[in-house]
Amino acid sequence: MRSKSTLILISLIFLSACSPRDFLTRRLATDLISASDAFKTPQQFVLQTGVVSNKDYVSPEYLVLQHHGWISATTAPCSAGLAPAPCWDVLLTPAGVDTVRALVPAEEADKSSLFIPVARRELVGVTGITKRGTSADVDFTWKWFPLNEVGAALYSGDLRYNSTVEFREYDDGWRILQSDSRSGQKLDDAVKNAEPAQ
Repeated sequence: MRSKSTLILISLIFLSACSPRDFLTRRLATDLISASDAFKTPQQFVLQTGVVSNKDYVSPEYLVLQHHGWISATTAPCSAGLAPAPCWDVLLTPAGVDTVRALVPAEEADKSSLFIPVARRELVGVTGITKRGTSADVDFTWKWFPLNEVGAALYSGDLRYNSTVEFREYDDGWRILQSDSRSGQKLDDAVKNAEPAQ
């Protein structure tokens, strides 16, 4: 009985010396990915008003804004460096002013480039961890969470993305690798290059 109590006591001492970051679990990976800048920083859409190229005006984002009646345009001469023709003079419609201008700081509202926070990444879940000594690849699924009406128009909250990021074990526990490596990729790159889930 005494040896059993001693074994339990030694185990408790050993476990109390370990940090929760010492073991790469799905829960730890979830917490670290969710707390990263890539998941905390909102995605911004830059709405360029004034004269824009045809390539920009017929982009999927601008077509969505046109469809919602938030922008309109008339043809305009292309300034130096804008191509291909025709160019367009983009304006916010009254509905666009009501929708878009409420999403930008007042001092920015009259500028031709409007930086609109539209969505943030939301972790759906960690789907797998492959460990190799002091390194690990963590597979996870995420989606866009629209922050407003413009975000809901531009980003589907139903579409899921698969990504992989490399973790490294340091003396104070596991961390997301912040620099490029041979086998993995940085979290920012992992989510920017994500493919939609099947």
